Amino acid sequence: MSFNTSSSTANTMFIMCSLIAASCAASFYQDIDITFGDGRAKILDNGNLLTLSLDKASGSGFKSRNEYLFGKIDMQLKLVPANSAGTVTAYYLTSFGSTHDEIDFEFLGNLSGDPYILHTNVFAQGKGNKEQQFYLWFDPTKDFHTYSILWNPQCIIFSVDGTPIRYFKNSESIGVPFPQNQPMRIYSSLWNADDWATRGGLVKTDWSQAPFTASYRKFTAQACIWSSGSSSCTSNNTSDNAWLTQGLDTTSQESISWAQKNYMIYNYCTDTKRFPQGLPPECLLN
Repeated sequence: MSFNTSSSTANTMFIMCSLIAASCAASFYQDIDITFGDGRAKILDNGNLLTLSLDKASGSGFKSRNEYLFGKIDMQLKLVPANSAGTVTAYYLTSFGSTHDEIDFEFLGNLSGDPYILHTNVFAQGKGNKEQQFYLWFDPTKDFHTYSILWNPQCIIFSVDGTPIRYFKNSESIGVPFPQNQPMRIYSSLWNADDWATRGGLVKTDWSQAPFTASYRKFTAQACIWSSGSSSCTSNNTSDNAWLTQGLDTTSQESISWAQKNYMIYNYCTDTKRFPQGLPPECLLN
């Protein structure tokens, strides 16, 4: 694990947070492990802020210490400013293996003045191909904004600043795999993808602008922690976890319609060229 402070300070902070968990619940010292970057990932401000950096030699990343099987995950991000073309900031839940599950937010950088593309996807049993992409209605590099994943047995809801933008229903009844059997960790990374990320790879990363930096704060997880083959959520505490049965109310449906009408730029469910044999079955549901 790489911190921007001494290991003794990090250990002391972790012990303190263990003793006073209520006040330190959002500490990155307590909640995450840095996975790669050789010092390019930094925990700052007594564990309240985390930054990932990318230069020509390497990107950086982190993962959650806990695994989850369902949860409501919130993270505030401030994305790479100015010319971010070629960079990707990924923030997602995933398991591992050839039949892995995954729920993705990916932020595709762009030239200065052009909007980021917010890319979303869902994988179940190793199969994805369920992309929806959006422009955002604000500049995500100027300030922090909250990106949320609600994942329960009924559905997945992607939200931005509390506004739902995408709903993926559990449609296993018609043969569509849904991620509900594999616990997942939260991962995030900042990396170079100029072979495809910006205009299909036409715009390359300008390394004279490096290092590129994305910032994170206020991570919260209302979630079922998976440990030793069992879940922290039981039939006795479901009343404390309203998100476990949450679906779309009228306001959420209106928000999704608004976001998709005004800001969606790609929807796999309308891409008939990609699916010449017919759209995926979940696309045909009302």
